[in-house]
Amino acid sequence: MIEFRGVGHAYEDRVVLADIDLTLGERRIGIIGANGSGKSTLARMINALVVPDRGSVTVNGIDAARHKRRVRKEVGFIFSDPDRQIIMPTVIEDIELSLTRTMRDRAERTARAAAVLAQFGLADHADHPAHRLSGGQKQLLALASVMVTGPSVLVADEPTTLLDLRNSSMLRSVFATLDEQLVVLTHDLDMVADYDRVIVLDEGRVVADDEPAAAVAAYRRLMA
Repeated sequence: MIEFRGVGHAYEDRVVLADIDLTLGERRIGIIGANGSGKSTLARMINALVVPDRGSVTVNGIDAARHKRRVRKEVGFIFSDPDRQIIMPTVIEDIELSLTRTMRDRAERTARAAAVLAQFGLADHADHPAHRLSGGQKQLLALASVMVTGPSVLVADEPTTLLDLRNSSMLRSVFATLDEQLVVLTHDLDMVADYDRVIVLDEGRVVADDEPAAAVAAYRRLMA
């Protein structure tokens, strides 16, 4: 359960979020809106990458601003550009890096990393240079590196922006298999067509909050 209560935020004199009150309990939630609508700021508040100027954000009862480390164990986050998250030379080393704080035994880390690579279809690439993967494979690696730590929530900020149609479809299929709560910010309206709930932001405010077809229709009217 993710809760926003009276949330507001500004960058200098530019208000990016105002009076946000949301309770997010559904398994798959889409957030859509034009560039500059406040989507990314809202997403970053869920794992305390941004702390609100006013109000509070809680995840499973944890105040994100007060307990950043605890909330980041609950919330995994992937960006539109996976190169921002890939650090280590090889694919399996990048997964193992995510486990260094929680698993001291190297053999245990390697076994866990191998299992996660198999889950996300990257087992054959374990020893390959991470930065030579295709765009879709890199996004899968970024996802695997996050999910291996066991978060209860995954936030994805425009995860298909740099992907072609085939890889976008592949990522949507992978997201559909996840049991964790999923919050996706996207311009890809097809991605959220079968989600449980879609929220539309405009100029820092929630202007629609409904099932996908109704929310997308409201967004299209807004953009027209």
